[in-house]
Amino acid sequence: MYNFLESLAAKRLRVGILGLGYVGIPLAIRISAVGLPVLGFDILQDRVDELNTGRSPIKHFSDEEIGRMLAAGFEATTDFSRSTECDALIICVPTPLNLYREPDLSFVTSTMDSLLPNLREGQLLSLESTTWPGTTEEVLLPYVEKAGLCVGSNFFLVYSPEREDPGNASFDTQTIPKVIGGHTSVCRELGTALYSAFIDRVVPVSSTKAAEMVKLLENIHRSVNIGLVNEIKIVADKMGLNIFEVIDAAATKPFGFTPYYPGPGIGGHCIPIDPFYLTWKAREFGLHTRFIELAGEVNASMPQYVVDKTIGALNTYGKAVKGAKILVLGIAYKRDVDDVRESPSVFIMELLRDLGAEVAYSDSNLPNFPEMREHDFDLSSMPLTAETIRAQDAVLLLTDHSDVDYDLVAREARLVIDTRGKLDFSSPNVVRA
Repeated sequence: MYNFLESLAAKRLRVGILGLGYVGIPLAIRISAVGLPVLGFDILQDRVDELNTGRSPIKHFSDEEIGRMLAAGFEATTDFSRSTECDALIICVPTPLNLYREPDLSFVTSTMDSLLPNLREGQLLSLESTTWPGTTEEVLLPYVEKAGLCVGSNFFLVYSPEREDPGNASFDTQTIPKVIGGHTSVCRELGTALYSAFIDRVVPVSSTKAAEMVKLLENIHRSVNIGLVNEIKIVADKMGLNIFEVIDAAATKPFGFTPYYPGPGIGGHCIPIDPFYLTWKAREFGLHTRFIELAGEVNASMPQYVVDKTIGALNTYGKAVKGAKILVLGIAYKRDVDDVRESPSVFIMELLRDLGAEVAYSDSNLPNFPEMREHDFDLSSMPLTAETIRAQDAVLLLTDHSDVDYDLVAREARLVIDTRGKLDFSSPNVVRA
């Protein structure tokens, strides 16, 4: 225990980051910035090569940031046997759902399979991936015990949920408070000390299970409120009301109301997925989480709602969706990022393609449509010019990137279906969806 704290104080403690993606990279950047040595691990050789040569694989991290991290001693590797060189190991791998909307922990377990032969006394292991309450004890602890180590005595186990928000200019890895729970009080003490070395505020909780529930509550809160406002959007539209005007006016109330805004659906690795980790675990206790599942159903129905609105709008102009040229504005799941995981834009594009539409997209954050396991489009981003816009039967505004010239879109498009409230809904060529 004291060797761990002494090494941390002397900045000799080496941190291993397992998974160099949207969570692992900013964590590695921040830890390197405070002078702790960092070794990054990933199964993708291309990702490792990019980082080791100073190139950022993710848009909102600059090459300069990667270069500073390298200058501070960072190294990336695919050789997981080198994990024995690290005093602290932080797991930041995906936790998706399978085809039956059940938790898929294969990335976590395969990481632990790789770590198992190299676990040693004195190490601290932290899981940051979102999962159900009890995962750290039920899944990670047996690996540590299989290695012949005693958690709380000569090995330390914690859970600290990631809270990254790509594209958020107000908060970053350093300033977002960090929740942490330990398997024992000693584990929590050491984990708190570790994270306090590079995070401004660390919030200890009573157990790993409590920390796991914190993350689910945060994202379920968002999912339920987004589902609520998406449902109200449909009612408001039928009544001829602008839901964005209504929300902005309600938000002037200084207490008791938090504005959430509707859209074409929900995307990213958190909100569409995390709530189902709790619904799955709740069934073990004979419970049915109706509220959570209803919000999920409402949010999942939004892409079809947008497509139906598009079909209706095209009909008004005497145009069938089959053969219609439709330009999608924004395929990332949120503004000003290059992340398409669970993006509703992609689901909408597939629905339109299946109906026979000629679908194209424009998104400066994603020059080429990325390779995805479940989606296949051989497309590149079209430049957003007057000529490009006029060539379309409809423009579908799905992601409200800040670099889009919305005045140009409104002026040149014969029809715009706006899911983000960026344009004037009183204009005859603008349809809200």
